Amino acid sequence: MPKSIEELNELVKNNDGYRINVKVVANSKSNSIEFLDEYIKIKITQQAIEGKANKAIIQYLSELLGISKTKISIVKGEKSSIKIIEIKK
Repeated sequence: MPKSIEELNELVKNNDGYRINVKVVANSKSNSIEFLDEYIKIKITQQAIEGKANKAIIQYLSELLGISKTKISIVKGEKSSIKIIEIKK
């Protein structure tokens, strides 16, 4: 598991697709990301209603990594706080 946004960016660049385990905390005061041993914790300001938090997660990761939103997808956990996200280069 990567320990920083830079490490994650390198893993994405060096692989055709890279999957990360994510725990999402919706309805937070601000957007933030924390790299833990088993997963990446993403706090997002959007509420988990009608997919708003999922869209915000993709937008946030897109901005952090400097890649298109179309290269980021939630492959498991659409309606859960625990997700698997795939990032393609």
